[in-house]
Amino acid sequence: MSERAETPRAEPVARVGVFRQVGELIGALRGSPVSKKLVGLIGAIVVVVGLTAYGQIELNSWNKPFYDAISRRDLNEFIVQVGVFAVIAGALLVLNVAQRWLGETLQLRLREAVVNDLVGLWLQPRRAFWLQASGPMGAHPDQRMHEDTLKLCDLSVNLGVGLLQATMLFGSFASVLWVLSKDFSIFFNGQDHVLPGFMLWAAIAYAVAGSLVTYWVGNGLISRNAERYAREGELRFSLTRINEHLDGISLAGGEADEKRRVAVHFGDVLRATSRVVLGLTNLTWATAGFGWITVIAPTLVAAPLYFSGKVSFGGLMMAAAAFTQAQSSLRWFVDNFSIIADWRATLLRVTDLRRMLASDLEAQAGGSRIAYEEGEAGTLAMEALDVRSWNGHDRLDVPALVVRRGQCALILGTPGTEKTLLFRALAGLWPWGSGTVRRPDGETIHYMPRGTPYIPRGTLAEVLSYAMEPTTYPREAMVAALESVGLQRLEPLLDRMGRWESDLSMDEQLRLGFARVVLQAPPWLVMDEAFSAFDDDTLELIIGALGKLTRTGIIHIGSAGGAHDRLFTQVVHLVKAPHDVPEEPRP
Repeated sequence: MSERAETPRAEPVARVGVFRQVGELIGALRGSPVSKKLVGLIGAIVVVVGLTAYGQIELNSWNKPFYDAISRRDLNEFIVQVGVFAVIAGALLVLNVAQRWLGETLQLRLREAVVNDLVGLWLQPRRAFWLQASGPMGAHPDQRMHEDTLKLCDLSVNLGVGLLQATMLFGSFASVLWVLSKDFSIFFNGQDHVLPGFMLWAAIAYAVAGSLVTYWVGNGLISRNAERYAREGELRFSLTRINEHLDGISLAGGEADEKRRVAVHFGDVLRATSRVVLGLTNLTWATAGFGWITVIAPTLVAAPLYFSGKVSFGGLMMAAAAFTQAQSSLRWFVDNFSIIADWRATLLRVTDLRRMLASDLEAQAGGSRIAYEEGEAGTLAMEALDVRSWNGHDRLDVPALVVRRGQCALILGTPGTEKTLLFRALAGLWPWGSGTVRRPDGETIHYMPRGTPYIPRGTLAEVLSYAMEPTTYPREAMVAALESVGLQRLEPLLDRMGRWESDLSMDEQLRLGFARVVLQAPPWLVMDEAFSAFDDDTLELIIGALGKLTRTGIIHIGSAGGAHDRLFTQVVHLVKAPHDVPEEPRP
């Protein structure tokens, strides 16, 4: 009885607290080339925010002489205080501009560090393939690295600077409120009751009450935002996929079917967004309610000091302004809760992706493994190779296959075998099975998958030389490679940028893949059904071009019959294993 093989699924990333997530991200940024710039920018922002807080204290102190001058109708003092205001406001304006520049630059450098870290992990050998096969976590990593990192960096800087400002302002104005109300007392039950620091405690109590109510009302926004971003990603992927396969969709008349699929994904987006809208609406009751109360709350709290004769009218205005500053600092959580929830959801997506990328993706899936070893240079060998396929196990009909450089081997797949899985097994992308693959030590293996080859964006010269620098090969060699596969017409286009996957026909893209092989002349070439799409004349060209690569070892996994048979000196078969033994199920 055979067991159906499945794409490996990694264990879901364990959820950790927000502080640990932030700590992991900071730890990753320490090794970034821009880490020193980040530290310098953060230090500069701290200095600027500190100076701004000092300037706001001076501005708050200015309220008393200014409004006292108004109450006394003292024109000269009024003019002097207007001049003082101009100096303070001018200094604060310079600090505000500096803070904006530093904040925007910090966002830019922070995004540079985060994206470079994620892309560096993602594009380690075979890791992107493993991530794609790891289940929901591997869905749309490109969007997480692009849009989520952009949002995370912007929100992190804005919230971080805002929290720093709130902290410094509260520390500054708390002392002002304490001094103003240190002798405050209320007359009750026939005697005075002293309440030192009354205005400070009132500001704290007011802000704490608002924060608790806001958290209780808006806590669900974190999960709702995360769900919305996931659904948005699925919609973007669906639209992108349609755009990339317009020819196939149009030829099949599948527009109506694709419209239905888009409608399903868009419906998921609308439902997820509706839940966010409902959460934001409920949150507005709390935030806007406290906002309106704040219009009059500072004056109400400071009024007892004025009516008791302990402060002048100017003192009342200064006390009210100080209460507003302290209370607004403490209400930072209330005012920014929806943004914090958005940031928390984005942080969750980015850090989960990073933890998955940093983990051993291959080790997270079960099943017996093929052993990959470095063998003798100039030799590629397979010993007792058994590949776990979709419907059992496939193996070679010989105990061992040894191919030396310059030799050509053909592996014929019998009906029911999975030739592409064998190809992936040789490349190390599908290690499930048993046996050993010994790769030639220190020698490059060029893998050519079934279908059209990967064609990167860039000039045609960059396409031919991928993944080497175009300057590695002289132009004459590129022209000869194109001519060897019948693509002479492309010679004038070598230095032109283009979207070659749409500018070239399918046949030309296939031949361009072989032109790349001819140009680079790799020590080893492993192909998966690479000849079946060619007509006889083109196949003669391709076989002739490959026949000139006398120092390249070639393994072709495909079918027999045709002009290419004369290329091969060894022929083995991929067959079903006679007795499949079910393995332990994998996650």
